[in-house]
This record gives sequence, structure tokens and C-alpha cells, in this order.
Amino acid sequence: MTVIAKVHAREVLDSRGRPTVEVEMLDDAGHCASAMVPSGASTGRFEALELRDGDLARYDGAGVLRAVDNVNRVIGPALMGLDPADQFSIDDRLLALDPTDRKTQLGGNALLGASLAALRLGAAARHVWLYEHIFATYEPTTAAGSERAAAQTIDRPRMPLPMINMISGGLHAGGNLDFQDVLVQPVGAPDLATGLEWTVRIYRRLGKLLAEAGYEGTLVGDEGGFGPRLKSNREAIEFVVRAIAAAGLRPGLDVTLALDVAATHFYSDGMYRLRATSGGALTSDELVDEIERLISEYPITSVEDALAEEDWSGWQMLTARLGNKVQLVGDDLFTTNPARIRWGIETGAANAVLVKVNQIGTVSESLRALRLAHSAGYRRIVSARSGETEDSTLADLAVGVGAEQIKIGSIARSERLAKYNRLLKIAERLEGVKTA
Repeated sequence: MTVIAKVHAREVLDSRGRPTVEVEMLDDAGHCASAMVPSGASTGRFEALELRDGDLARYDGAGVLRAVDNVNRVIGPALMGLDPADQFSIDDRLLALDPTDRKTQLGGNALLGASLAALRLGAAARHVWLYEHIFATYEPTTAAGSERAAAQTIDRPRMPLPMINMISGGLHAGGNLDFQDVLVQPVGAPDLATGLEWTVRIYRRLGKLLAEAGYEGTLVGDEGGFGPRLKSNREAIEFVVRAIAAAGLRPGLDVTLALDVAATHFYSDGMYRLRATSGGALTSDELVDEIERLISEYPITSVEDALAEEDWSGWQMLTARLGNKVQLVGDDLFTTNPARIRWGIETGAANAVLVKVNQIGTVSESLRALRLAHSAGYRRIVSARSGETEDSTLADLAVGVGAEQIKIGSIARSERLAKYNRLLKIAERLEGVKTA
């Protein structure tokens, strides 16, 4: 067994040019690993605190030197001597240092940087691929009935089906559309490599179609999706359907659509206030009616955050009406929080969970959220954020836990491609393993 011997954090930049935390960790055998923390734009109010400096003289107040100092001064010394392969013990120590629900004492970005670095160091110390280490951590050989063995198990690591951004709106692209993203899923592809080739083809056809219609077909949003100023959410969907057909693929058979509505961000005073459509202010029932119409008209198989994060009665109604037709994903609704996921399961809200490690703050809590969702039969989508880095841990996480899907962004921008390329490497090693 090796033990953690050194921890060092620094301030680096994410894909939007905003500061984030990087943590390096070494063990006493000379193994070294590092991890960088992602950052969201469309954030739920129940997420772990992203600690920022507030010093307007640096990065307009967005610096993370306080979080870096918390790693170097508080977290690092507390982790000395721990086994990097024992993720749960490491994260238990982190949570003891900051027991607040939203990690407000030390910052979710400080804790997560250390947690992710330990995860990667654990794999290095065990001389295994990261996804293999995650699989062993997620599916431990403990006695039946224990917390770690309570969920359904997976037989082996497996490749997730990608959910890939095509057109961005909402907070990802300056509010040009009410809905945040229109995405595609290559459900008919025989393997990951084919699915990515199809998606690149669709993306290029989409850019051409947008340009031919007089819209911007080059500039992209935070996650690489095109950000044209279209007239409505419906028009965005229609463009993507046309692009699938233009790529020589069959909408609904080879490729399906997914929507990220991000409804919390246009919800106020009990109403959903749509600006980019003629819908005006809608009740929960009326917004669900509109989503149901879209599902009936287009090959949509997944809808994320169709209603606001605290509209629990609306979510129950949505799930009762549409839960047997499409995947209903909770992101802001659940914020990777086991307590909120458990409440959703008990009340019949949603049927899938989006997992973002920086929403909760440690790897172990993310694994518990994934396990809980799996045990209830909810689908699991491991997701990136709008502010990403070249860190590719996300790809290994999705494979290691056997997640049904992964949501990285589009097939543009190197912080996205780093993760897709990592998936291609893993897929080559797991030859013969199909998408979930």
C-alpha cells in the first residue's frame, strides 16, 4: 500500500477563460496525478458552492485563490498518510473538514479538486486504467446488504451512449433561445466510433443549413453547439432534424433528439415565461402540453429539466404523463444530491438523473448518487459542464460506473474532444463492448 505524500493546488483557466482549481497529488512511491475542476453556467441553487475570491482587481472577482489556499493549507495536510486507492476514506476525511451541505466552508471546488486528484492517483498506484479503478470502487465486493452493495450491479465497465450538443440557447449561448440545448443521440450506431462519425457529419450539415438560411453557422456557444438567433425553440429542433436527414441518416431510427429545457431559468412567480416563442407565460400544465406536442411531432427521446428545480408537483404530473414515452432527466432538480434523488424516487419525479461531480463536491457522493439512481431503475447520464478543461476524468467515470449515457457537449472545442478521444481509447480496449 502507498500513502499520499504531497498535495499541491494552483489556479488555472477553464474553457471560458475563467479561473478554476487544479490539484496535484503524489504518493510515497513516486506516483503522481492531477485533476482540474469543471465549472457550470446553468447552475441549480442547491449545488455545492464554487468558492470565488470576489476581488474585482483579479479576473473580475472570479479568482479561486481562496479555494487553492484551502487545499494547500487545510485539505492537503489532512490527507497525508491516507491510501489513495481508498476513495471513500479520502472523501470521508474531506467531508469531515467541511460538513456543510453545500461545502460553504472550504468550497466545493477545493474539495472536488482533491477528491478527483486522489481518484486518479489511486488508479496510478494500482497500475490500472482509471475506469477500471472507478469500476472497482463503484462495485466493491462487500457483503450483501451493505450500503455499497445495495444497488443493482453491473457486470463490467461499458461504453455509454453519447448525447451531443447541436444547437445551444439559454445561458449557454446568450439567451438566444428559451431552451438551453438541442442534442442528438446516435442510437443506431453499432459502436462509439461510428456514432461520433455520424455526429460530425450531422454537425457539418447543420452548419451549412444554418448558413444557407441566413443564420450564423460558424460561431458556437460554451459547449460547442451552434448559437444562431433563431425565431423559436421549434425552429431549432427542425434544423437539427433536417441536418440528420442531410447527413444521410434516419431521424428517429439512426439518430434521435434530446432537449435540455433548463426551465428553472425562465421560471418566476409560479409561471414559465418564454421569450423566444409566442407562448408567453405558461403554467406547468401548459409547458408540459407544449413538450408533449414536440415529442409527438419530432423524434425526441429525452427531455432534461423540463420543469423548474422546485416545481415538484409539476414534475410528478410530467412524469405521470410522459414517463412511459421518453426519458425525463433531472439536473437542476437533483443536483447530484442523494437526498434530492431519493425524494424524487419516492414522489415519482423524473426517470433519469444527470450527474455532475462538481454539483455535489466529492467523487464518493457522486458514486452514491449514481448507485441510488441505478437501484431505483433511473437511467444515469454522466455530464460535463459549460466551463471545462482538458481533464478527461469524466469519460472514465461514465465507463467505470456503466452509465447509460454521457453528455460532454458538441464535437467542437478541445476541452470536449479530449473526453471523446479518451472514450475512443477506452472503446478500443473494450473491443466488442457496445453502447449501453
